[in-house]
Amino acid sequence: MSSHIVSDATNKVKNMVGGEKGRKIADLDAVTQTVSPKDRITSDYGVKMGSVDDWLRVANEHKTGPMLLEDSFAREKIHRFDHERIPERVVHARGAGAFGNFRLFESAEDLTTAGVLTDTSRETPVFVRFSTVQGSRGSADTVRDVRGFAIKFYTQEGNWDIVGNNIPVFFIQDTIKFPDIIHAVKPEPHNEVPQAQSAHNNFWDFVFMHTEATHMYMWTMSDRTIPRSYRMMQGFGVNTFVLVNKHGERHFVKFHFTPELGVHSFVWDEALKLAGQDPDFHRKDLYEAIENGAYPKWKFGIQVITESQEHDFEFDILDATKLWPEDLVPVRYIGELELNRNVDEYFPQTEQVAFCTSHMVPGITHSDDPLLQGRSFSYFDTQLSRLGINWQELPINKPVCPVMNFNRDGQGRHTITKGQVNYWPNRFEARPPASIQEGAYPDPPFNVQGVKARTKSIKFREHYNQAQLFYNSLSEPEKSHVAAAFSFELDHCDDPVVYERMSQRLADIDLGLAQTVADLVGGTKPEKQTRPNHGKKASKLSQLEFPPFKPTIASRRIAIIIADGFDNTVYSAVKAAVLASSALPFTIGPRRSEVFPAGSSKAAGSGVKPDHHLEGMRSTMFDAIFVPGGADSIKTLSKNGRALHWIREAFGHLKAIGGTGEAVELFKLAFALPEIRVSINDQAVESYGVVTMKKVSPDSLKESITIAKEGAGLLEKFWYQISQHRNFERELAGLNMQVAY
Repeated sequence: MSSHIVSDATNKVKNMVGGEKGRKIADLDAVTQTVSPKDRITSDYGVKMGSVDDWLRVANEHKTGPMLLEDSFAREKIHRFDHERIPERVVHARGAGAFGNFRLFESAEDLTTAGVLTDTSRETPVFVRFSTVQGSRGSADTVRDVRGFAIKFYTQEGNWDIVGNNIPVFFIQDTIKFPDIIHAVKPEPHNEVPQAQSAHNNFWDFVFMHTEATHMYMWTMSDRTIPRSYRMMQGFGVNTFVLVNKHGERHFVKFHFTPELGVHSFVWDEALKLAGQDPDFHRKDLYEAIENGAYPKWKFGIQVITESQEHDFEFDILDATKLWPEDLVPVRYIGELELNRNVDEYFPQTEQVAFCTSHMVPGITHSDDPLLQGRSFSYFDTQLSRLGINWQELPINKPVCPVMNFNRDGQGRHTITKGQVNYWPNRFEARPPASIQEGAYPDPPFNVQGVKARTKSIKFREHYNQAQLFYNSLSEPEKSHVAAAFSFELDHCDDPVVYERMSQRLADIDLGLAQTVADLVGGTKPEKQTRPNHGKKASKLSQLEFPPFKPTIASRRIAIIIADGFDNTVYSAVKAAVLASSALPFTIGPRRSEVFPAGSSKAAGSGVKPDHHLEGMRSTMFDAIFVPGGADSIKTLSKNGRALHWIREAFGHLKAIGGTGEAVELFKLAFALPEIRVSINDQAVESYGVVTMKKVSPDSLKESITIAKEGAGLLEKFWYQISQHRNFERELAGLNMQVAY
């Protein structure tokens, strides 16, 4: 199809056919072009161009002379190129986005008048942008960092933005400190080092001095900041909002998104390596999943506190450095978010999308959360420097409902408004304000008492209880990862004042943690707990409490490693079973050209063409490894250092590893650990996430797999280990540290 602009008539048809969820797509189609061989290049002013390779100049067969400024085509091309870049976001610069829908399963009419939260017949179109916080647009996806989780709901009443993160709390209570925390975590000003990481003097200096950050940096040192995928992390609105119902009653609310696939993370060594091996890992993962129909889904939930309960807790519910423990305030799940369409072009969609916490629809409003109130100024303000005053007219930001007001002019104005007046009131009574009955945004009366002062209420001044609560609630593997994270970060601080202070500060949280970290980073080991640990725990703080909604390996990446002489029966069966389970098999060989199975004539076309070769990929890019047997194949792999490294690295990263036949001997060679039991007959054996079967029977290679812990077959056991994401028993036994990787 040639390049086209979709007509208004076509838009109307698409709206009717696509329904509510198709409205934003139809809106974007109106400004979308499709590149085609039938197209012919034109200038920006529409004139067809005969050449785009040579500037108009004075020349002949023997001499090239000066270029001519009259060449408007060439000047326009360079002019446009010179101005392609806009200022990147100060924070959340590196991101990835996708379109989708929001569905409501249960009306929240008891709490709010917002149609998006009360009308169960709607499918609201959304755009979601995930991001890192610290790094520039060119930084890596897998750095240790908070992840942005921002949702734009294109509702019938206007745009509603939830500008959240994958962590429920934040570093600061008051927006006035935002420049300081960001300056501290960004590269240090004297040398612009380091990029996209908090492992440096200034960050740890600031958070030590600014004790309200204590709870947040416990989260950032946990596995939450190295997520396996955007699709496998929670989303939180962070701030406290207010819902208002038809009776004018106010309820405080926090917003939650819980992933269908469960909450999973990298191990740190894996995240470090991927930052160099595949710095685009997360954005590619999101694109790949949607492209393959494995649409990411999250349950949408709300925590609700009545206005009369506001002061019933030991923490202030308006403090963004505190969470509302689910044991005290359960999450009520009422909807689902699904992402099902990739962007067509990164810049006009993912880069130009702009979110504002002040974008709310009737029935949702601000609380007195001091971080929220300042964010609502800051987010609106920052769009002006990036996108200009008319940024809300850009297609990705434009609401699907009519926009009618007397705002005019400014750089980049799109809308053309007919009429003789551009003000209210006017003699024509044109475009008057709406009444509440017509859907006007209400501002319900709310009593405010106090004195004008630069202060906050007393509960805001307590900074340690929830930091202890979070740490106490983690599993033993997670606690060991927190200690390792602190040790890595503070080891990169070369100012003794910084790591010495932090070694002592951690004794306010947990003495064992403080002593472990101090010993590793060279700080003075604390002798006593400097602040009593209350010993309390809370549910839903450990990410191990968020497994998949049902056991699955859907969208997981499985590497199948082969060499010449591989067992084709097992290879073909495992690949088919992976595909049948909606996972993604990748064949890895010593080379990318054909690899031939045992008994093959090695004639062209009789082998398997791997997706990648061993040196082109690494185990870090996959969730599990399977090695079919075959005497010659295993002999080759046993002498290949990179193949052995693949297996050892996957073992070190706690991943599921499976093998059959002669591959059992390969695993013995790779691990050399007597604790790892392997199969010696036709019985499948699972040991610390390593699943083997020495003698393969056809019954063990069926395509349809039931995932269960007690599964007896080879693939049932292997699938279960993949579904668990990691084998932490391997880590608790110390086996991963006994293998070099």
